[in-house]
Amino acid sequence: MQQHFPRILLIDDNKYGLMARRTVLEEQGYRVETATGGQEGLAKFEQQAFDLVVTDYRMPDLRGLQVLRRIRKQNERVPVVILSGYAEKLGLSEESTGASAVLSKGPKEHQDLLRVISRFIKKKPRGAPRVKTRTVA
Repeated sequence: MQQHFPRILLIDDNKYGLMARRTVLEEQGYRVETATGGQEGLAKFEQQAFDLVVTDYRMPDLRGLQVLRRIRKQNERVPVVILSGYAEKLGLSEESTGASAVLSKGPKEHQDLLRVISRFIKKKPRGAPRVKTRTVA
């Protein structure tokens, strides 16, 4: 039986932040695809299946809310996390955006991101074998 490695799409115009998040997530066993803007992210979302999407709020081509709405039109079950350096200042929340979660960029960002992702994606711990159980009558 093939093991499923959860697939995450990261969208952000900041390439350094994108690389840092990708590294952290791949170290946890996630398969990560990146996009440097909303249009590119939506194109990848249309072409591939993802278990979760993380998008920046402020990008030059499409805002995070536009990305969120278009993703939800295609698949309303995929969790979408919005990341912003201005989350508190702009009053961004799950209620105001419709996102599955809203996180602030900053020193605790990676911890918060891993915690939120694990809440939405249930995966086996790395290296844990899948065990089939059989009932003997």
